[in-house]
Parts: sequence; C-alpha cells; structure tokens
Amino acid sequence: MKILQERLSKYDAPQKAMAAGIYPYFREIESDQDTVVKIKGKDVLMFGSNSYLGLTNHPSIKEAAKRAVDKYGTGCAGSRFLNGTLDIHIELEERLAKLVGKDAALCYSTGFQVNLGVVSVLTGRKDHILLDELDHASIIEGSRLSFSRVLKFKHNDMKSLETKLKLCSPDSLKLIVVDGIFSMEGDIVKLPELVKLAESYNATVMVDDAHSLGVIGKNGSGTASHFGLTDKVDLIMGTFSKSLASLGGFIASDKDTINYIKHNSRTLIFSASMTPASAASVMAAMDIMISEPERISRLWDNTHYALKRFREMGFDTGKSETPIIPLFIRDDIKALVLTRELLSDGIFVNPIVSPAVPKENCLIRYSLMATHTREQIEISIEKITKAAKELKILP
Repeated sequence: MKILQERLSKYDAPQKAMAAGIYPYFREIESDQDTVVKIKGKDVLMFGSNSYLGLTNHPSIKEAAKRAVDKYGTGCAGSRFLNGTLDIHIELEERLAKLVGKDAALCYSTGFQVNLGVVSVLTGRKDHILLDELDHASIIEGSRLSFSRVLKFKHNDMKSLETKLKLCSPDSLKLIVVDGIFSMEGDIVKLPELVKLAESYNATVMVDDAHSLGVIGKNGSGTASHFGLTDKVDLIMGTFSKSLASLGGFIASDKDTINYIKHNSRTLIFSASMTPASAASVMAAMDIMISEPERISRLWDNTHYALKRFREMGFDTGKSETPIIPLFIRDDIKALVLTRELLSDGIFVNPIVSPAVPKENCLIRYSLMATHTREQIEISIEKITKAAKELKILP
C-alpha cells in the first residue's frame, strides 16, 4: 500500500458513525428543495435548507432557466477571462451592483470561489487580513492563500478587533473580512462599530452577505444596506445558492477594485463560467425578491415566532436574531442521535459537531424559509422538544 493510501485508510470517523447508526451527512433527497422533501419515499419537513425565500422551485425561475438553456446551451465551455462571458453575465453583474449600491460587480461560479479568489489577491506580504474567528471556511481558506499576515479577533468583539488593528503597521493595507450574518450562530455583525474602527485605523472592509441577501436590507440587499452603511463598506460579497435559488457568487465594489480582481483573481480566471441557466435563475429570483417584499416579511414573522417558541421550550439559541437558529446541544453524540431521531420522525435538521465547532458548542442548525407555514413550524418545535427531552438535552 502506498503511503497516501495507508495514511488515509486510518481515517475512520465516518465509518464509526455509520456503524453506530448516527451518520448524518449526504442524506439523499428525492424531490425539489421545498418546505417538504422526500427521503426514501417519505415526506420530511425541511428545516435544514438555505432557501430563505423559498424560491428554488418557483415556476418563473424554472422557466427562466429553461429559456437560457434553449438560447445558450448548458454551459460556457470556458472561463470568463477567455470565451465564457455571455451577455447575461454582464446584465446580471450590472443588476447586482445596483442592488447592493456599488459601482461594479463580478460573478463567479460559486460563492466559495469568490472568497477564495478575492481574499487571497487583495493584499501583499507586508499587509494584514483581519478575520472574525467564526468567519466562513471560504474566507479562512482565502486568507491562507494570501502572503499577508492573518490576525483573528474574537467573535463579534470590537475590542478584540481593535487590539489586533493596533498590531498592524499604520502604512500597511488592513483588510477586515466578516460575515454579515454568521452562518451557524445566526447573529449579525456589529457593522456600525466595525466601520468606526476601520475609519480610525484606515482599514478596508469586506462583508460576506451569503446569508444576508434576501434576508436583511432594502429589498433584501444585505448587511450594509440594513445598517445604512453601504458607502462605508468597500467590498460586498454574496452567493446565489441561498435566497436567490441558483448557484454562483459575486463580489461588488468600486470600478477600480473590480477591474483589478477581474484580471488577477485565479478562481475567476482559471475556472469555467457560471452556467447560463444559473445566471438566468438569479435574475428571475431577484425580480421576485424585489417585486414580492412580503416574502421577506413572512420570513421574519416565521423567525420571530420560532425563536420565541424555542426559548419558551427551554432551548439555548445563543445570540441568534435571524432565520438561522442554533439549538445548542453541547454534546456531539447527543446532537447526532437527535438528528437521527428527528429524521425518523419526519424532521430534517443539520447537526454541527466537532471539529467544525468546539465540542462544547455543538448544535443543531434549524433554518427557516418564507414558505414555511405556522403549522409546520409548530409541528417541528413539538417534535424537536419531545426528542430533546427523551435524550435529556432538555429537563
């Protein structure tokens, strides 16, 4: 056996979880991504999706994708840099820039590629990247590809951020990169305080709005808009795989910054373009998001109701204030068993266990859609509470 195979063969954590009957990943869904999905022929209430506006199966979006395939085919057969730029890519970028209040935008094939390709390319050897310790993995990976010094500050702790800023050379480029809504904790970045610090230390601010688009801000335009700080945030990143019901991502900023990224970001230059169907789907989803603001209102009605009910039941939901509701279990095995029991009882949730989070912070990630009914939410809370009591997670 070669050294690689010998080494990797020792990795058996998934096999152990499977043998124990508590392996919770790669669950096969046999239907569209809706409030109810089919798994092994059984209807299951979906509370593990990022489809915040419930648009993934919207007829208008599906028709837009079909029309794009009819006109452009199924793929671009190349990168944006060479032969893979379509007129709908340009139209989408113009519309995205307008939505988030920036001069220009640039689309990538996935949101992960955006952060990987942008965070890694903006700063140099004598510069600094400052990250919230709970930033998304794609931001972390982008910082690792940079030649800059990376400094992490405590989660949403502006005193900690200032301590790190003081370590930076006054003349260096200082790039602060944060999630707008944190993807596991469900809290919102303290952007007003962060922007004040950035101004004091002449730092650049980049906000990852993957979980903020379609959720907060004017017309669902994200975190900077939510706080009225669009002009103070230098770069806005977003994804299409959540509220916008497609696949891909974008970065928006001033024209000079986008021009530089367009000609230097390796994950753009050396990756194939987002498909025509994906681009068309995003534009159709944006049309619905803007023309049907009641979807965002319903999402927030569901959020406020679910948070209130979970807290009444005795769950620790941390500092969540968004449709992402963490139910802290603080025991890996119990979190995995709870996930298994809920799926067998018709409820789909996502367990977040170590090493993704420290063992003492393991949780069940419960997420809402605008299209969930009050009855569906109540059924899920009753079943989660019942199972949590049986497992002695709740008294």
